[in-house]
Amino acid sequence: MKTYNRIMELFWLSIGIIITIMVTVMCLKENFSSWAVYYVFAFMAFGTYLMRRFMRKRMEKHQAFLNGKEQK
Repeated sequence: MKTYNRIMELFWLSIGIIITIMVTVMCLKENFSSWAVYYVFAFMAFGTYLMRRFMRKRMEKHQAFLNGKEQK
């Protein structure tokens, strides 16, 4: 499960970066006001990345706590 969570974190980070680059290029090629709304998708991808990262670290701390409690 650790590997899956890490892969999904990297997936959402890469999606956020790709969307940001694509929208920026399209904003420069065309009108900024017509493409600026698509930055919302990049923010959503970065938000998903940060949420998954937070939850993974929280789960790892909790698992370490349970393992320490189990050893006593």
